[in-house]
Amino acid sequence: MSQLFSPLKLGELTLDNRIIIAPMCQYSAHNGAASDWHTIHLGQLSLSGAGLLILEATAVSPEGRISYGDLGLWNSETQQALDKSLKAVRQYSPMPIGIQLAHAGRKASTEKPWDGGGALSPTDENGWQTLAPSAVAYDDNSPVPKAMSQSDIDSLIKDFVSAAKRADELGIDLIELHAAHGYLLHQFLSPLSNKRDDEYGGSLQNRMRIVLDVFNAVRAEFNSSKPVGIRISATDWVEAGWDLEQSIALAKALDELGCDFIHVSTAGLSPEQKIPVKPNFQVPFATAIKKAVSMPVIAVGLITEPQQAENIVSEQQADGVALARGILYNPHWPWHAAAELGATVKAPKQYLRSSPHGQPSPIK
Repeated sequence: MSQLFSPLKLGELTLDNRIIIAPMCQYSAHNGAASDWHTIHLGQLSLSGAGLLILEATAVSPEGRISYGDLGLWNSETQQALDKSLKAVRQYSPMPIGIQLAHAGRKASTEKPWDGGGALSPTDENGWQTLAPSAVAYDDNSPVPKAMSQSDIDSLIKDFVSAAKRADELGIDLIELHAAHGYLLHQFLSPLSNKRDDEYGGSLQNRMRIVLDVFNAVRAEFNSSKPVGIRISATDWVEAGWDLEQSIALAKALDELGCDFIHVSTAGLSPEQKIPVKPNFQVPFATAIKKAVSMPVIAVGLITEPQQAENIVSEQQADGVALARGILYNPHWPWHAAAELGATVKAPKQYLRSSPHGQPSPIK
């Protein structure tokens, strides 16, 4: 029996299988509000047969967006727009839907990727003043961010809580906090971007503080029966930066606070990163963290083949696998994986006759 297609419990939420659709920014929102594109995009992914769909990085405030096209959840307009898309998707798919709550920090205020993706100055019509732990720019081509005051930090935590409450009202099944890929929470964690000398900087405990504070605040206000987890970059891939040892310490602290899962990626903080990209290149980080915590661990990164994913789960390298680009390229990847591994997945009845002639159907 395929382990990839066995159930996975995240807190009190049980997934049909261990394939998770990772958050993927679409840069197609209008002032933070979901558009028809989101309805089409999420609808397609929700029919894929995966165990869980996590919405793209969703900004908890306007200045928390990566670009002016990013999805947000900070007021009634953004909530109502997302509600419209979710209601359409849920008519035809029972797949659990999570949301990744995020703030981009110094990596905010950018152009859309297909228009170059470059940093925009605060004076640009589509730009704004960025915030960060310290007044340290991402690179030589980026504006210097404003170092956050205690008031800014207090507001940030309130913004995460407010977005979490809105997510609950929308019927979202799960929250993933975004502390990866060089965005704001990751910026606090890494000594490369955090040069503070107060209670949020310096020692590992201080640099972890805001992540733990945000988790505690969201966990206290989000529906107690629904999971709250986190995504981290386990290493900056830069000497003297955030690394696996520190990631394990953070994971243990979160585990003690009742975190329901940890989604392990890497990189994104520094242009100096040197990443040895190859299949499974991030999986060993997930495995190391899995050995240190009791909560489920999700692995991600160039996991493209069904047997590859099966091996990760069956060999207990991770509890689940997340796909991003791979499932954009092949939205029915779980169908094909089920066929290869002798399993089945749920699909709409409109598609039940879609399997090639003479082959057993992996969908039900």
